[in-house]
Amino acid sequence: MAAIMYTRKPAFGRRIVLIDIENIVGGGVLMPEQVQAAQAAIAAAVVPRNDDQIVIACGRFSVDVVGFEWRGPRRLVFRAGMNGADLELLDILETERVGDRFAEIVLVSGDGIFAEVVSRLGLHADVTVASRAESCSRRLRMAAKRVLDIDYDPNAIMEAA
Repeated sequence: MAAIMYTRKPAFGRRIVLIDIENIVGGGVLMPEQVQAAQAAIAAAVVPRNDDQIVIACGRFSVDVVGFEWRGPRRLVFRAGMNGADLELLDILETERVGDRFAEIVLVSGDGIFAEVVSRLGLHADVTVASRAESCSRRLRMAAKRVLDIDYDPNAIMEAA
């Protein structure tokens, strides 16, 4: 039996966008308007490409609203508990070889829990962090090659509802 040889294909501009939607909306996602406004704000900062791989993470109580309201192709992951969305995204960043498979990694979150993995991935790929300016940890800003500010006001959505 002949051995099968696999060769690593270059990433050739492939981009993955990992989104902690609860970080952008400022907590649990309860209303469709929160998802719609967050998606628009993220798209304004991180101009979408047709071939982007989108991964959206949230907590267990947000998954229904996020799953139904987000428009377009995406992978939806969720986990219950404190920092559930963060832990789901960390698992992907640490176990799915994103640094080998993608030329560009965009993390939409401001949580400092990602600083170490963003710094490590920056050795293999172009890593951008997109976050609301007031909710992005300093450690994460320093770890990323580039930081984009997302213009989303969580209070405006709640007042309009």
